[in-house]
This record gives sequence, C-alpha cells and structure tokens, in this order.
Amino acid sequence: MASASFAAECGEVTIATMNWQSADVAASLDKFILEKGYDCSAEVVSGDTVPTLTSLAEKGQPDIVPEAWVSLQPELVKSALDGGKAVAASKILSDGAIQGWWIPQYVAEAHPDIKTIPDLFKHPELFPAPEDKSKGAVYNGPQGWGGTVVTTQLFKAFGGEKAGFTLIDTGSAAGLDGSIAKAYEAKQPWVGYYWAPTSLLGKYPMVKLGYGVDYDAAEWKRCTSIGDCPDPKPNAWPADDVQTLVSKTFADRAGPAIMDYLNKRAWSNDTVNKLIAWMADNQATGEDGAKHFLKNNEDIWKAWVSPEAVEKIRASL
Repeated sequence: MASASFAAECGEVTIATMNWQSADVAASLDKFILEKGYDCSAEVVSGDTVPTLTSLAEKGQPDIVPEAWVSLQPELVKSALDGGKAVAASKILSDGAIQGWWIPQYVAEAHPDIKTIPDLFKHPELFPAPEDKSKGAVYNGPQGWGGTVVTTQLFKAFGGEKAGFTLIDTGSAAGLDGSIAKAYEAKQPWVGYYWAPTSLLGKYPMVKLGYGVDYDAAEWKRCTSIGDCPDPKPNAWPADDVQTLVSKTFADRAGPAIMDYLNKRAWSNDTVNKLIAWMADNQATGEDGAKHFLKNNEDIWKAWVSPEAVEKIRASL
C-alpha cells in the first residue's frame, strides 16, 4: 500500500540534465532512485543553466533541477523562489562547487610550506615557465571564461609579476587539461586555475591553495571579477552555491517521503570527482555512472531514502 501511495503522489516527473558530467549523472541518479525506490514515472530532459532556470521561473517546469548553479544566475533563482514557481531542496554539492588555484598533491607534500598564493609567490624557482626558466608560471584558462578573468585579477592583486611569475594562456580547455596531465605524468611542478567537480581532479589529485585573506564580496563585485579593473586587491575565491530546485507543483504533490529524499540527497566534490573520473575512463553514460555509484556507495545513499526504498533500490541493482 505504501508503494501504491508513493506512485500516486509522484506520478510523472521531469528531471533536468545539463551539458556537463556531474549534472548528467545527478539527473540519472534521481531518475533511478525515484523510479525504483518510489515508483515514479521519471523522464530526464535536456537543459542548461540559463534556459532551464528561466523555464522554472516562468513556467514551473521542469519538476526537478538537480544541479542548479545558483551563484551563476542568482536573479533567476530568486525569481523562481519568490514567484512561487519553485522551492529549494538540498545543496547537492555539500561543499559547493570549487574554483581556484591548484597544485599537484605531490608538490604539496614535498613543499608543505606552500599553502596560499602568497606562499607560492615566494618560490618562482619551483614552477619554471616553459619559455623562460628564470620565471615561475601560473597556468590560466582560455579567454572568455569567468575563471580566467578572476585568475588574471588575482595574479595582479597578489603581485605575481613582481614576484617573478608570468601568466600562461593555455588557449583552450584541452590546453589547460593537457598542461596538467603532462606535468602529472612526469611528476613535474604545476600551478594554475581549475575547478571541481571534474573528472580530471578525480584522476589527478590536486590541492587547492588558500589566499591568506578572507572573501570580500564588495571587492569581488568591484574589481576581482572585472577584467578591465586596474587596481584589484587581494581576495579569496568563494565556493559556488549549487542547489537542487523543485517545482512548487511537484513539491506539493510529491509527498513527504520523496521531498525528504530531495532534501537529504547531497554528495561531496571528492565523491563526484571520483565518480566522473570513472565515467571518463569507461566512456560511461550518466545512467551507467548512477548505477556504479549506487552499487559501490550504499553507505552514502541509504541515508537519503526511506527503509522501504533502500530495499527496492537494492533489489533493482
């Protein structure tokens, strides 16, 4: 009877995927759990940050957006919540999406004194630039990325050039990835911009540098994130708020057991990095990744769902 009740409450549900791996596997995970654990009829629909959040704010669809990068579109999210079209559920990335400057784990272990950007800038000799070994190198993302702008501004703010460093334009996402892979395979020093969750950080363990200062939201808005601002001050990079959003109509009819799942379901960057690294190595789909996670991480997911759902999901695997 409980199973029939879940099905009646849930009915048909649409779940938004996005064009990156962590969002894709999250959508597939929700589909599997809602169908197998709660007898929903779930459909994964294609989306992307702006069109999906716009649709949610204006039409109250799709029913579930597992991985909404709130920090990228705060006004759209506010509109959806304030307008009564959506409700907020779990912060699916429990530690937030992370951007910043990273060094390989083996470099961090060999040089435990390098914990922040100011620490880094004391040692240009440890990170020689490919074209001029007398200078240290910080690898940046391609032009057009917000992270590239912020990295450039932080390089100026912390006095990178005066410290004997130069910024390296990697030209593309592939160029940035390639610079990390090349360094890692040869166990050479490297420092530069990257973000999580990503399959690359699941494959190549990296350590994020600190800043030696606290995050200043006003300074971030004034200059840290503005490419042509001439006088950036040292600042920290905040974690991005990544949250699950649920349409108000679905939240009202889904019932407490299903909303309890959507309010509890969250995983760390480390968990997602390892999962999508496995997906990349095995050319796996989001559906494959969801099943792999469920088979190998029951200690994580069983706390999200009802005891009855645990048994049904287990049986389905």
